[in-house]
Amino acid sequence: MRLAHVVYKTPRPRRMIDWYIQVLDATVVFENERLAFLTYDDEHHRIALVTVPGLLRVPGAVWRYYRKFWGVDHVAFTLDDLGTLVATYRRLADAGIEPVWCINHGPTTSMYYEDPDGHRIELQVDNFSTSDELHGWFSGGDFARNPIGVEFDPDVLERRLAADVPISTLVTQGSAPPDDRPARAGMRTLRWKTL
Repeated sequence: MRLAHVVYKTPRPRRMIDWYIQVLDATVVFENERLAFLTYDDEHHRIALVTVPGLLRVPGAVWRYYRKFWGVDHVAFTLDDLGTLVATYRRLADAGIEPVWCINHGPTTSMYYEDPDGHRIELQVDNFSTSDELHGWFSGGDFARNPIGVEFDPDVLERRLAADVPISTLVTQGSAPPDDRPARAGMRTLRWKTL
């Protein structure tokens, strides 16, 4: 099994198309006034956008509360390695697209973004080379004590990666705390949008 595609209904297809082109480095394989297909690999489409004029959206902060109660929470895309994740972060940040949440869940190092319609997209890398290593980590109790993970600062992660800190160190929880302060579970900085 693998992710085939995700379909979103949207009243503003051009903004959504442009956002997914930028974030996933996608290309448009089909587009008309009602439908757009985008892909980033050899699949015919990974993202489909259906134009539905007049859809209602609760504006601003209220929308963020509603997303906790129904619908898709997020869609995750796995990148090849930590260097690719950090390079993607830099490319998007330079284009004005900032993550809303950066967290090392333990199994993954993840950056969450929100598209123009408020759908959350997770860009992640696996932190363990084998499933045996991952299962060993799960059985060690760290996940049971903290099933969400530890937040990190992507700029600190980028600097530490550029300084040749070993990947095995960088994918551990707490390796890139904001302003190089000790990391703790549930840490939040003002840099990211509130949930």
